[in-house]
Amino acid sequence: MPWIILTRELLMNSYIYAGQVRHRRFQPKTHSFQYRLFMMLLDLAELDTVFKSRWLWSSRGFNLAWFRRKDHMGDPNKPLADEVRRLVREQTGRTPRGPIRLLTHLRYFGYCFNPVSFYYCYDASDTRVEAIVAEVNNTPWGEQHCYVLTESMNQGRDRHKRYTFDKDFHVSPFMQMAVHYDWRFSAPDKQLNVHMQNLKQGENQQQKVFDATLALSQQPVTGFNLAKVLIQYPFMTLKVTTGIYYQALKLWLKGVTFYEHPKHSNDLQNHLPKNQNIKQPTN
Repeated sequence: MPWIILTRELLMNSYIYAGQVRHRRFQPKTHSFQYRLFMMLLDLAELDTVFKSRWLWSSRGFNLAWFRRKDHMGDPNKPLADEVRRLVREQTGRTPRGPIRLLTHLRYFGYCFNPVSFYYCYDASDTRVEAIVAEVNNTPWGEQHCYVLTESMNQGRDRHKRYTFDKDFHVSPFMQMAVHYDWRFSAPDKQLNVHMQNLKQGENQQQKVFDATLALSQQPVTGFNLAKVLIQYPFMTLKVTTGIYYQALKLWLKGVTFYEHPKHSNDLQNHLPKNQNIKQPTN
């Protein structure tokens, strides 16, 4: 019944977020681009109902737009929320007690690639984000890595989070491993913002190498809005992947240093610029 669907929409904590992403590279060569996109914020407790009665959308099986459990972390035979809680507990000793909401791309026309998805883990009162899990994927290697960002790491205030930590997962062949991350988040609301910086140590201070900014606006999960984003962005995840390779080609043509995957290199020297030596620890 239409009124049942409308009631469900009003009570949901899942949303569409649409806006733009911008990437900027500051050294050794400048490079920037931006494009429009949309993502889904899925309350993991609503996975069985969020796309119910939506004939082009599904969380249970193949469809034009499809949430597939296997695309994400943990044991695919276990509920995703349980696996997120397990990971946070293993790394922090504390289990998130409230809702877990995932900002991600779905699978469209059978294809999916998520450069990064974010799990916002709320407290028991559902009023405060107490941890964020960043699920990072790389291409073409098809690897996945999770960073658990906890309240003890948070340097932000109120509803704004800030985390600084070292990079330990190879993402781009045009970005060295020896960088430090500075990531900033707003809590999901009418607006949702994520700003990520890559920093490297200079002679006197840290220098910005790269940043990425995600700026999105909230839309309710209605039949109209779901149809609208499919029309506007019918090949969303394919656009993401082709964009990655197109921008990589531009970086290569600009002569930006290519860094081998750590698994395929002999030592750390391959992940540093050719004029940068590895400093050995001193006693």
